[in-house]
Amino acid sequence: MRLSGGRVAAAYRDACLAELQALKPGNVHVYAAGHDMTVADFETSAEVSAAVVGQPGLSVGERIYEAVRQTRAVTGCNTNLGILLLCAPLAQAALGARTGDLRQELRQVLDALDVADAELTFRAIRLAQPGGLGTSPRHDVAAPATVTLRAAMAEARHRDRIADQYVTAFEDVFTFGLPRLRAGLARWVEESWATTGAYMGFLARFPDSHIARKFGAMVAGDVRRTAAHLDQRLAACADPATLSADLTALDTKLKAAGLNPGTSADLTVASLFALRLENAASTD
Repeated sequence: MRLSGGRVAAAYRDACLAELQALKPGNVHVYAAGHDMTVADFETSAEVSAAVVGQPGLSVGERIYEAVRQTRAVTGCNTNLGILLLCAPLAQAALGARTGDLRQELRQVLDALDVADAELTFRAIRLAQPGGLGTSPRHDVAAPATVTLRAAMAEARHRDRIADQYVTAFEDVFTFGLPRLRAGLARWVEESWATTGAYMGFLARFPDSHIARKFGAMVAGDVRRTAAHLDQRLAACADPATLSADLTALDTKLKAAGLNPGTSADLTVASLFALRLENAASTD
């Protein structure tokens, strides 16, 4: 079911704000700032970028670039590049949907990505200046795009979990993030705890790409293993609030070391966005 631009924008903004309400070790949330960023920075980013994310008539590349440009102009820092790389294709799918299957619509969006989408996305990445980006021998974002956005993402998928989503039709979001959120809502009712559960699941599932780029695979692997032990306890917990102290302790430890699991957070926002889009389509 095709959604209006207003509904897509609202779903995106609500997803971004909902993610901030969850206790997410190492990442920014209402319980603690971190990495020289505050909750207010992310709230502003959500408000500024929502209209562009939901604007009909844009390409995926235009949606990403313009949202990053407007965000950067207001916040002066990179708060949402990963979020936009994930949410722009989801928004495109919802805006042009002909069926009730969001993932099937997404596959068509990803198949239709072209070189212009890649060029605009490269410009957005250069503007956002994400930490630990490095260089690539092929399809480097510092050079003009010569392949489609999906092909460029395929080149980067081995080192970037967000890029991998473009190749797998958002496998992590649809087969892990969404089920985690729904299970958490069914068990704990509160969306903030369901969001924590999804985030911890992502953090335990794979070495976070953002950490790996900045600190190396060994550090990212250590964080994953630490998160996995806590995630197992959280999954078996009837009342997640009993683990608040342990989650907060890990939050403090990661932030003291400068470790920000940004990819896990971005995938969590995308999962919250997809959940809202699917719910909105089912009620129309």
